[in-house]
Amino acid sequence: MRSLTLNNGVEMPILGFGVYQIPAEQTEQAVTEALTAGYRLLDTAAAYQNEEAVGRAIKSSGVPREELFVTTKLWVQDAPAEENTARAFETSLSKLGLDYLDLYLMHQPYGDVYGQWRAMESLHRAGRVKAIGVANFYPDRLLDLVLNSEITPAVNQIETHPFFQRTADQELMREHGVQIQSWGGFAEGKNDIFTHPVLSGIGEKHGKSVAQVVLRWLIQRDVVAIPKSVRAERMAENIDIFDFALTDEQMAAVSTLDTGTTLFFDHRDPEMVSWLSARRLDG
Repeated sequence: MRSLTLNNGVEMPILGFGVYQIPAEQTEQAVTEALTAGYRLLDTAAAYQNEEAVGRAIKSSGVPREELFVTTKLWVQDAPAEENTARAFETSLSKLGLDYLDLYLMHQPYGDVYGQWRAMESLHRAGRVKAIGVANFYPDRLLDLVLNSEITPAVNQIETHPFFQRTADQELMREHGVQIQSWGGFAEGKNDIFTHPVLSGIGEKHGKSVAQVVLRWLIQRDVVAIPKSVRAERMAENIDIFDFALTDEQMAAVSTLDTGTTLFFDHRDPEMVSWLSARRLDG
């Protein structure tokens, strides 16, 4: 498995397994099968309500902890944000059954972002988490946090896929030492991605599926990907992308698919800001 080096020297696998929208009752089996398939980066979140299932799979897997890279995410915290962030972290760590995290992300760019970030910086300094970062931060919010914090986020996990490529966002992240990570790499099947003629045509030339082409396109752009599946055969397919490479012409062909806009929702939309900011997790 190829790895990337984060801005604090931590090594992060470029390909992992995500559990977003996998029901808790299916998550343990899915993660168990992902670990068997060879995945070592696992991505969950407090908001996914399946951290305990991820933890059970890790515990029963027999995979040494030091071989794993485990990410979870902090949901928007009420004031006092620093105190509540520390509490939320301990809750996630307990549910996962771990002594430390490899990566802790601020899930949304809302609330007392700076209070939350200061608490995350403290957790990092205390050795409770190897790296800290953010998710869903557009360039203006990300740059403001970078310029006004002691620790620069190691990662920004954002929507990016062939139809919303975020190349300018990635360039700004690169300038400031922030690693881009993709959520929604397959666009959740939108725009007929799995039968798209450009992507399927490239796949035919390599004897690979559209999913493999998309993942290969992401990692060739140095984008960390976390595909999700509950099917063992699909997990094995998704990780089997290190034996081929897209040509410059094929990379350019995929670049023409960019629409420049989200296929889901805009984190700067006032209605979405209000809805996400008001959401609170149980427990």
